[in-house]
Amino acid sequence: MPLLLDTHLILWWQGMRNKIPQTVHSQINAADGIVYVSRASLWEIAIKVNQGKIQIDLPKFCRRIAADGFVWLPIENAHLLQLSHLPLFSDHKDPFDRLLVAQSISDSLTLLTVDTKLARYGPTVQIV
Repeated sequence: MPLLLDTHLILWWQGMRNKIPQTVHSQINAADGIVYVSRASLWEIAIKVNQGKIQIDLPKFCRRIAADGFVWLPIENAHLLQLSHLPLFSDHKDPFDRLLVAQSISDSLTLLTVDTKLARYGPTVQIV
């Protein structure tokens, strides 16, 4: 199954690869040639840059996605429709995480994430 990286993992991939477990490196390198990064992650990062929460060169970040062999996953109507069917948990309402989960379900992708709260969304989510 193709992979979808959550926002933390793609940031770590570009700047702190030592935080990523070796098993994840292996999965990424063996992922049927397709590893996706959602446009939702770029949107989330852009907001955090604007709020001063992180500092990153966004154009460079975007260029490195392609240079690393990853594929941008657009936000499609099917993803947003799937999002409307996800349960809403009182302790986790992050709209970007929920959109990543919806994309993983809609497109049959394995979402690799460090957020343990996402596991309850089902089998397309893999906690690393």
